[in-house]
Formats: sequence, C-alpha cells, structure tokens
Amino acid sequence: MSIDFETIRKKLRKALDAHRYEHTLGVAYTAAMMAEIFGEDSEKAKLAGFLHDCAKCIPDNKKISLCKKAGFLISETELQNPSLLHGKAGSILAKDKYGIDDPDILNAIIYHTTGRPGMSLLEKIIFVADYVEPGRKDHPGMHLDEVRTLAMTDLDQAVIRILGDTLRYLEGSSKPIDETTQKTYDHYIQTIKGQAKASDQIESKKKEI
Repeated sequence: MSIDFETIRKKLRKALDAHRYEHTLGVAYTAAMMAEIFGEDSEKAKLAGFLHDCAKCIPDNKKISLCKKAGFLISETELQNPSLLHGKAGSILAKDKYGIDDPDILNAIIYHTTGRPGMSLLEKIIFVADYVEPGRKDHPGMHLDEVRTLAMTDLDQAVIRILGDTLRYLEGSSKPIDETTQKTYDHYIQTIKGQAKASDQIESKKKEI
C-alpha cells in the first residue's frame, strides 16, 4: 500500500482544530505500534488512525446531511446527538476526500467510537488506540493505565474494558447510550465466556485421557 501521509497530514491540519489534530497523530502512531504487535498491516492501521476523526470538526447539520445522502441509517440517539455520527460521516469523507476504498479501513472509521459485534483486527486496533493514545487524559472510571497495558497484550480484553467503562460512564452521567455500544459489549462478553467454556472442556478432556 503506497500512502502519501504528508498530503493527508496537511489536509487534516486544515480540517481539524489543534487539539483534535494532536489526538489524531497520537491515534495514528499508537495504532501503527499495536498493528506491529498483533500482526496487522501497520501502514493500514496508521492510515485508519489518521482518518478516524476526519469528520469530527464539521458542523452537525453537515454530518447529518452526509449520512442521509450516503444512505446510512440514523438512530434517534444520533439525531439528538449528531456528534455520534462523526464515524459514519468520516467514512464518507475518507472515501470522497482522501480516496480510501478499503472497506476494512472505512469500517474502522465508522465504528471507532461504538465498536460493533464481530470487529476485524483493524477495527479493534483503531477502537482501542482512540482510547489509549498518549494524549488521552485519565478520568474517574476510565482505568486508563490498565487499559493501556491490555492494549499491548490482550486486545479483546482491552475492547471489553473500554466498552464497560464507557457504558458505566454514560449511565452515571445520564447521557444517552448508543445501542451499538451495548450490543458490542454484550457480544464480546459472551465471546469471552464461550472461549473460557471451550478451554475448560479441553482441559477436562485432557484429564480424562
């Protein structure tokens, strides 16, 4: 994959405010490092990291307009909180403005905030990198140090921890919970339970032999 990162950086510097731009750099380089650890294409991860928030700073009405025009389903929660649409809108800009046609990268952009059941390796990396990048400040309930350790050792556990922390924060602040976030958390909790059960069954059979 041949990527002109310098051109992308220049476009993003104009499209984002200073804080969001620095966050974007942090996510891109964290994602590239995680890709090296978990066996993903680091250039692809870096690109998805660069573009994950490319629609963050456009007006809310434009986010809604872009998503409707592209045929995305928009939930009532998203209509009431259009910032939640920046992933979907970002995938549209990534394709139209930055020339990205890789569906895995586009999905990583769409779901980097909520996650989704059955995420690809790249999607998990961007989801986690967005949470643990070096510029992210710790807040009560985030368990950031623990998640940063998991981010480099156990990706699925990092995903579950982030989703759990996010849901508890939203419940405690009376903010609306995107149903995709809840579905994703439930999916990965059941996945981990299923893996543990399968492991126990294997160990049990070993003892019988």
